[in-house]
Amino acid sequence: MTGNFRKFLPRRKTAVVLAGVFAASVLLLGMVRYSRHAPSVATYQVKRGEFLDVLQFRGELKAMKSVTISAPSNAGSLQILKVVADGTQVKQGDVVVQFDQSKAKQDLAQDQVALKSAQADIDEARAQALLTEEQDKTALLKARFDVEDAKLDASQQEILSTIDGAEANLKLADAKQALQQAEDKLKSDQMSDRAAIEDKKDASNKDSYDAQLAAHALNSTTLTAPSDGTIRLVSVWHEAGEGPFKAGEQVWPGAPIAELPDASSLRITARVDETERGRLEVKQPITAQLDAIADRQFTGDIEKISTIATSDFSAGWPIPRNFNLQIALDQTDPRLKPGMTVQVTVIVDRVPDSIAIPSQASFLKSGQTVVYVWDGSRFQERTIHVARRSRDRILVSSGLRPGDLVALADPSAAE
Repeated sequence: MTGNFRKFLPRRKTAVVLAGVFAASVLLLGMVRYSRHAPSVATYQVKRGEFLDVLQFRGELKAMKSVTISAPSNAGSLQILKVVADGTQVKQGDVVVQFDQSKAKQDLAQDQVALKSAQADIDEARAQALLTEEQDKTALLKARFDVEDAKLDASQQEILSTIDGAEANLKLADAKQALQQAEDKLKSDQMSDRAAIEDKKDASNKDSYDAQLAAHALNSTTLTAPSDGTIRLVSVWHEAGEGPFKAGEQVWPGAPIAELPDASSLRITARVDETERGRLEVKQPITAQLDAIADRQFTGDIEKISTIATSDFSAGWPIPRNFNLQIALDQTDPRLKPGMTVQVTVIVDRVPDSIAIPSQASFLKSGQTVVYVWDGSRFQERTIHVARRSRDRILVSSGLRPGDLVALADPSAAE
């Protein structure tokens, strides 16, 4: 039995040694795992790629050309019976605004009655002139006959007595005078009748013009779309306050009610400050994201940049001076409407094969820009040199290598 024990002893020592080695390995592995725990904040792995230097600014979609639909200027005050809603798609000839027609119809009826009466006055004046002319011509013929008769009597004075001859000459003189009076009366009556008829015609022309105006005013109580497009109601100050006119409200002559923008003239307008102005140029491509059309991105290019800065009174105090920008889009969409707000992005430069990190991964400490690099067990502060900043990214010229893991939040603040 003692021999068996001696044989078992070396095996036991070997097992103990193996167990010790195993325990040491487990302890060492645990220490390694403990020392390489996960970072306490979110990180970003540095890699090489293209750095895009971009500018972003807000703009608004505007129509450079539009047709204003206004109340008729010659129909007096009108009441709106119906007006289409803002943003309505219309075809050429569709009714946009319908006014109350009762007064316009009444005015037209009165003017048409006056016109008929004036025409009747003309007909009556012409008939009276014709009657007077016939009477004057009859009197003229009689006066001529009397003259000829008196001439015949006067030609016989050689065979008549002295007294009868004198009477014949007097009769001839009276007949000639009566003839002259008849001719003068015919001319005078003709001139007077022509003048009376012309006066009646002038009155008729005025009544005809008034009737035409009334007919035009009646037609103007229905305003139609001059072309296809999207209606935009105009906001104005009136009795109900500031805003578009509504059904039931009164409008004054010539009041603007709606606009029909020319879809081909839609442009993005924006204002940029002096630093941005120097980095932009005409024909520079852009991308545009309209807030109201989230499912589509538009492209275009810069069409105009003002050369002189102007005051922007909508930006608050102090009032800045900046430059006007106009952008043309490459695409069309029936959903595009004036007044829509736009986010414009312009790529002003591209830097290939560069190191760029999110702006939130850099921190300003003691006047220097630093990052926190993970070394496997903790974050180490490292100074970097920033070559350029663009939107939410920075271009790093030195201080980082591809593969570095940088913190996206200050780890010291997290601790």
